[in-house]
Parts: sequence; C-alpha cells; structure tokens
Amino acid sequence: MAQPSSKSPVSAALARVERGQTCTGCGLCAAIAPGAITMAMRPPGYLRPQQSAPITEAQDAAIAAACPGIIVDERPEAGAPVDDALWGRSWFTGTAHSTDAALRHQASSGGGISALLVHALATGMVDFVVQTGADPLLPTANITVASTNRDDVFAAAGSRYTASAPLADLETWLARGRFAFVGKPCDVSALRARARQDARIDAQVPLMLAFFCAGIPSAAGTGRILDRLGVKPDDVATFRYRGDGWPGFATATLKDGSQKRMSYADSWGDILSKEVQFRCKICADAIGNSADIACADAWIGDEKGYPSFEERDGRSLIIARSANGKAVLDAARAAGRIETQPLDMAQIALMQPSQARRKKEIVSRLAAVAVTGRPYPRYLGLQIGAAARLAPAKQHLRSFAGLVRRLVQGRA
Repeated sequence: MAQPSSKSPVSAALARVERGQTCTGCGLCAAIAPGAITMAMRPPGYLRPQQSAPITEAQDAAIAAACPGIIVDERPEAGAPVDDALWGRSWFTGTAHSTDAALRHQASSGGGISALLVHALATGMVDFVVQTGADPLLPTANITVASTNRDDVFAAAGSRYTASAPLADLETWLARGRFAFVGKPCDVSALRARARQDARIDAQVPLMLAFFCAGIPSAAGTGRILDRLGVKPDDVATFRYRGDGWPGFATATLKDGSQKRMSYADSWGDILSKEVQFRCKICADAIGNSADIACADAWIGDEKGYPSFEERDGRSLIIARSANGKAVLDAARAAGRIETQPLDMAQIALMQPSQARRKKEIVSRLAAVAVTGRPYPRYLGLQIGAAARLAPAKQHLRSFAGLVRRLVQGRA
C-alpha cells in the first residue's frame, strides 16, 4: 500500500492487511472510501489499495468489518439439509451444464454460472450482471463489466486467472439498479459483510454467485505463459486463460490472426499455480460459502484417482448454498436453461482433491502464520476445526513446518 502524504494518516485496517500481506484485491475498501483509496497494480502483478487522502474513522471501521484480509464471517442460513465440515452447507449438490451448447463450450466448466446469469436476466430478476471480463486494452488483464443480455454473458464466460477488483465500483452498480454479482469467494464474502452495514445491497443484489478458487496468480505468471509460447505482449489481440472447451487451452490470438496455445495442465499446473498471492494460501473459504450458488469444475478422475484434464464436454459442480439459490436453480432448470444431476457431497473430494486438502490444513497454516508474528484473517463460521480433525497429525506437521520455513525464508 502506497503511503499517503504526511497529512493523510494511513488507514489502520489497510496497515494491518499490509503487515500480514493478506489483501485479496477485491476492491471493497476503494468503494467504502472513494477518492481516498484506489486500486493499483503492484509487482509482481497484484491489485492492491493505494491511499492518497484521509479517511474517516467510520470508513476505517467499515473496512475493518468487511475486508476479507481481516475477517471472513460466515453466518449460515438455518435449515440447510446438509452442512459439511469440508464443503459447507447445501440445499442442493449436483453436476450441471448449460443447455445452450455454444455457451457450454465457451464457458470454463459447463456454463453453470453463465446459464444462471442468462436466466436471471431473461426473467427480469436483475437489470444487469456484474462480472469479470477481459480488458480490451490489455487482453491478459481483467476489467469489471456489466452484462445485460445473453451475448454479454457469453463474451465474459471463461475463467480469468489474474487480478480483479469487482467491488471497487460498487457505488456505481448500486446507483444503476438491481444486479446479480459473480466473484471469487472472497469477493462474495466481502459483499455479504458489507450488506450488514448497507441495506441497499440486500435490496438490490438478489443473487450472488461464486466459483471455487485455487488462488489469484500474478500478472507476471501470465507473462511467463506468453514467454513460453514465444509471444510478445504487444502482439496479443485477445487472450483466454480457459474455456472454448473443457478444460480448454490458454490461448493467445495474435494481431495477425494466428494463435498460440498451451494446455490447462501446463498453464495452470506448471506456471500460474506457482504465482498465487499469499492470502490465497491461507484461505479458509475457497469454495464460495457465502454465495447463493457456488460452481466449480466437476473433474472426472483418471485411473489413479486424480482429476483428468482430457478435453470433453464441460461439466459444472453446483452447490445451492441458500434457499434463495435453490429456488433460482429450480426455476432455471424448469425453464430449460440448465440441466442438473444430484451428487453425493462425498464425491466432491474426488473432483476437487486440492480443495479438500486446503480446508483440512488451514488450521496448521494459520498456526504457522501466527508463530511468525504476522496478522492473519479471522475465520468465523467455517468449521475449520472440524475440517482439521479430518487430517492426520503428520499432514498438519508437514503443512505447518513447510509454511514456517517459507515465511522465514521470505518465499511465501
């Protein structure tokens, strides 16, 4: 976080986040203190708050109460048929795909989220959708877009594995009308927390969707993909991280019309996963517990039990996390926009083994942060203790010792 002038005291909330390196880059602080806080790119390519003017004590308190770098306060809605230590609460768990064949192919994992957004727009539930899309001026980067129809949703479909701050312009969206929101789990939890302070959000955001998140890689990671492809950034016309198939390829379309591409296993597995920001490595909610509906890749395991990245028709994992989410999903299914098949929640670990491991190890990772003297987010209502009991002591010791070593060596 850049230092403001001597007459502009640093936000205590932002200073805490800076000390712990726990910023998610969501942009909520910029929405709470417009003009005084903006989001700026910092090396190696993460969005971070930059304070340039004083903020009030009330604004600082509001940031502290909602910033996911400080607190994630999950308040489960009563009545869920299932409430699992690893996978959270659920009114419905299943696999799904969009019935729009083109949208299913365009999206990253079957188009589950995209189908729900099209339904919300078509039925008048919302006036527009706030989601992340490619920046036309910098094709490897992201911007927040307002989608108003199926074609807009189609254009924005597909994972964007780089920094985004979808909450930075929250005031703009609230002034515009009713909208559905799509974001990372930390974005949605921040928006829910802000709704406890700002009644407009619950009134104007009837649908919040999240996707399972493995972390936000740096812009430098994308640069490494281009380097391996032998592509100069200035020659790129468009860039897709995934989609156009399942899982799809990281694809650079050049200004001369030619394409260079890399498999998902190589782009994510070999490059981007090694560029993930620190906050994501100690995340207790990478699976969208605060959303009405959360979606993910419903990976199909290979003969060794590991997810296979062989190209095939897209398939989403879908979890309705609220009664409202279940009602929207039921309506979209009845309207023929999405097809679903029920799934035993125990099967999710076969589709998302890294998420299962992450949740089990979060207590040991937080302990590692604590012993090195860094501040870390408070996680409430996420059953992290119950999840930790599902892993053996040796796993926790390895997780703890490994993170302590990386923190001490400055490699975290």
